[in-house]
Amino acid sequence: MAVTIHNALPSLNALKSKSIIRNRPESRRVSANSVRCCQVATSDKQSITVSNGNDSLEICRVLNGMWQTSGGWGRIDRDDAVDAMLRYADAGLTTFDMADHYNRTSVVKNGNDMLDICRVVNGMWQTSGGWGKIDINNAVNAMLHYVDAGLTTFDMADIYGPAEDLYGIFINRVRRERPPEFLDKVRGLTKWVPPPVKMTSSIVRESIDVSRRRMDVPCLDMLQFHWWDYSNPGYLDALNHLTDLKEEGKIKTVALTNFDTERLRIILENGIPVVSNQVQHSVVDMRPQQKMAELCQLTGVKLITYGTVMGGLLSEKFLDTNLSIPFAGPPLNTPSLQKYKRMVDAWGGWSQFQVLLQTLKRIASKHGVSIPVVAVRYILDQPAVAGSMIGVRLGLAEHIQDTNAIFMLSLDEDDVNSIQEVTKKGKDLLGVIGDCGDEYRR
Repeated sequence: MAVTIHNALPSLNALKSKSIIRNRPESRRVSANSVRCCQVATSDKQSITVSNGNDSLEICRVLNGMWQTSGGWGRIDRDDAVDAMLRYADAGLTTFDMADHYNRTSVVKNGNDMLDICRVVNGMWQTSGGWGKIDINNAVNAMLHYVDAGLTTFDMADIYGPAEDLYGIFINRVRRERPPEFLDKVRGLTKWVPPPVKMTSSIVRESIDVSRRRMDVPCLDMLQFHWWDYSNPGYLDALNHLTDLKEEGKIKTVALTNFDTERLRIILENGIPVVSNQVQHSVVDMRPQQKMAELCQLTGVKLITYGTVMGGLLSEKFLDTNLSIPFAGPPLNTPSLQKYKRMVDAWGGWSQFQVLLQTLKRIASKHGVSIPVVAVRYILDQPAVAGSMIGVRLGLAEHIQDTNAIFMLSLDEDDVNSIQEVTKKGKDLLGVIGDCGDEYRR
């Protein structure tokens, strides 16, 4: 393969092909010396041509990497960012590197109903008690930190303690303290979990109005509906009333949570335009891929997953630990840790889980990330999955850097095969527990 070295700075045409050029006053141009991080003398060899046969491309030998625009390095102002790119190009640093997976969003849709969400969703179950005392100001400040880092979607429920109220305080601060266009990126997904009583229009309307008031929004971005008892067909009445509220502009998208494949099919056959179903899904719990995902791919309904890091069990903290010895391992001191430990027990037990953690750790070390990053990336890559949830302990702990690493990770074939080799040795949870959501109806 021939490689040609060019001494001269790129021509104007080459500059236009590799960077953003726009008309502006000459006074805004800067010299190469103003870019201190990678100053290159004009006499040095600054560009190179990569080629294979008739395919060739001239690039600057020092590339401007744009991973840092994906979040975790501070909030990006669009105009300031583009101005900075122009300064780099004016200084002769004319090549920018980016990737499609820097795109952090996914669209859930059904017909004309659609909503774009961040693919990693901030779960707010942890505000409901059991994870530590929540300070309102610290919690809202933490929510702002997440959205400034590009993690713009929050998931909550009417039964998650103060979650909806915290969102209402947060969204008002966004309105006051961030540019108007910033508000358009923020998404608040909530759930309605009613008792299985007769679902009249007034009951549904009053319940949704409560969430709208608490979240301080005229229209809910997404209302995810849960139903406890399938023997009571009132869930269809409730969903029809929710669809009416959507038509009135009080809900943007109607969705489900913890519904099984059979009921999802019935709901769709009744013409109810649900866009997604939120279900438990992890490297341990692969039930959604056994039945649900096929129907989702046929109909376009997406999955939003929770339990994807199993409350923190899928982490270095629990690697090489023995929970059978009292006080030998980290305490299972939160509702989520206790819940997902039961799932581990049903799947194959703690020894088998350690084999899984060791496999995930090898993959994580190979890519320079942590175990939960690998665990979430694996689920995001599964068919029909639009987004995965990571619980946020607002004001108590923060994992923004790890979360942003998820967007950058690409698992190769060996990684996937290694994970599948371990997971297939566990029990079939579809046979042990049942379909998605059946764990709540046993």
